[in-house]
Amino acid sequence: MEKHPSHIENIPRLNRIAGQIEGIKKMIEDGRYCPEIISQLRAVRAAVKAVESNILQKHLQHCVAQSFASAEDKDKKIEELKMLFDKFND
Repeated sequence: MEKHPSHIENIPRLNRIAGQIEGIKKMIEDGRYCPEIISQLRAVRAAVKAVESNILQKHLQHCVAQSFASAEDKDKKIEELKMLFDKFND
């Protein structure tokens, strides 16, 4: 059975993102200026992308690299990555 890597180191960053979201909600409730809200939304987007990048990097280094021991596993993992990138192509 394949053991998945831990991503626990991302929890503090996710907690900060949750705090940023709460701050944005308060900005909206307080009627803050649109560009200020947009600026904070962009900051959240960048923070989420950083978490995504960390998890993808670990997936590549651990799960994908491990799959190369078997040709069948390697092909499955490559197909998985292709579908992932196609699904989230932004």
